[in-house]
Amino acid sequence: MGDQRQQASAGVGTPSDQWREYRGAPTGTDIECEGWRQEAALRVLNNNLDPEVAEKPEDLVVYGGTGRAARSWDAYDAIVDELRELDDEETLLVQSGKPVGRFRTHGMAPRVLIANSNLVGKWDGWEHFHELEAKGLIMYGQMTAGSWAYIGTQGIIQGTYETLAELARDEYDGDLQGRIVATGGLGGMGGAQPLAVTMNGGVCIAAEVDESRIDRRIETGYCMEKADDLDDALSRAREAAEAGEAYSVGVHVNAADMLEAMLERDFVPDVVTDQTSAHDELEGYYPSGYTVAEADDLRERDPDRYREESLDTMERHVDAILELQERGATAFEYGNNIRGQVKEHRGADDAFDYPGFVPAYIRPQFCRGRGPFRWMALSGDPADIHRTDEAVKELFPEKESLHRWIDLAQEQVEFQGLPARVCWLGYQSEAADERDGDALTERARFALRINDLVREGEISAPIVVTRDHLDAGSVASPNRETEAMKDGSDAIADWPILNALLNCAAGADIVAVHDGGGVGIGNALHANNHVVLDGTDLAARKARRVFTTDPGMGVIRHADAGYDEAEQEARESNVAVPMDDR
Repeated sequence: MGDQRQQASAGVGTPSDQWREYRGAPTGTDIECEGWRQEAALRVLNNNLDPEVAEKPEDLVVYGGTGRAARSWDAYDAIVDELRELDDEETLLVQSGKPVGRFRTHGMAPRVLIANSNLVGKWDGWEHFHELEAKGLIMYGQMTAGSWAYIGTQGIIQGTYETLAELARDEYDGDLQGRIVATGGLGGMGGAQPLAVTMNGGVCIAAEVDESRIDRRIETGYCMEKADDLDDALSRAREAAEAGEAYSVGVHVNAADMLEAMLERDFVPDVVTDQTSAHDELEGYYPSGYTVAEADDLRERDPDRYREESLDTMERHVDAILELQERGATAFEYGNNIRGQVKEHRGADDAFDYPGFVPAYIRPQFCRGRGPFRWMALSGDPADIHRTDEAVKELFPEKESLHRWIDLAQEQVEFQGLPARVCWLGYQSEAADERDGDALTERARFALRINDLVREGEISAPIVVTRDHLDAGSVASPNRETEAMKDGSDAIADWPILNALLNCAAGADIVAVHDGGGVGIGNALHANNHVVLDGTDLAARKARRVFTTDPGMGVIRHADAGYDEAEQEARESNVAVPMDDR
């Protein structure tokens, strides 16, 4: 296996001269492609690989261990060249990060279709995946890496914020003031945790074995301070909590070691969770007892031993979370499949004795079609995002929590790469569209307003809208988004496939389907989309359809599973659910 991993890494090749010249997304109003839809694809691909955004862009790794934007640098160059030549009635096909075909379609069709990491069920596991990866036949696309939708930690922040806000409403007095949250992992996904805690008024202690990641989060404003000594960190955290102050500290320590040390000191945080890359025991998670350099060396020398030691550490990690829960902490898994790893590989039947974050806090929002809706300013001008901030507040004056989020994001979330914003919008079809009389969803109303602002010149260049895969209707992930479904349909993967097909039919500009994501190969299937708002009537038609069908999938998926909130949303918003209608 070690030789296979080395071959896969070597197969990426030398960083592209084109990438070195770009060093992030092109910006401004001049384009090098045949149209803005192709230009948007080129820019979001390069934004994924911006050194401000990606974890290891020279290796094409965006985040999550080995989540790549392209299979190799040769494939990257070919994708860029194809996008430049692609006309307005052609579609480019990308198979696990490699362009494999270009066909004439039509103007409403996607300009790019992407499939990443997908394997037939019997062979759908890490071992076979790594064999194919070593041959250069496949790559790991994570979730938003391979679909060119990653925007750095700024894209994760609101999902984490919303989860903690719901926890605070359920468990405390509506915020986390005076509460201490202990967690692990400050990489591309977990790096949002300290800021999400402080935005909710709480105190965060975050373990991270890679000191450079702590430094990066401090530089970008996501974490306040760093500590090498846990006792020092605990003292600072207690002092801040007692004073009711928001505070965060990154501790340079292995997460399992930190939680065990807390138990030894009889220190029980109010909340305990984790966002280490536990989905991948070889490339993502670090075993206890090693520095980063020592662990990297062990991975190359003896990957089998590395894997076993990682799993041993994960078992200790989960045991510590369970013990902290027993002593009074509120515990939840934040979607990295650490419970599944320990149950599968260490036979721990109690691993799932603490819940995942979706069934614990997020599913009611999914039932309403709500989820992380994100957009990027292709101009590169922050003023364009600030104008969209104004627009979303103008459209939804009654949504106090949305206004609070936008204000907090403007104050505390630094842009990375292309300026971008995230907010949670859903279905909730209420307002009539004066242009055709149809009712519009929240997402469609907002997208159409942005399109108008682009057309009117209030926004200087097109906006591209996408979303996270933490989504209501585009994911089948039994240890995360679809954990503990009411009707037991956790593992049914028809839903993300239907979501991708429907987004194609509705006119999305990029559509992607992936296996794996944040929980690992064989554990999830998920789909994503992009729509380019360039001020044209075509963009308006696409937006009206995609931003109805996409959140609508969340409503019908959960209505089909028997959730009362989803059935109510379907009735209130006139979503057709055939069997219920009869």
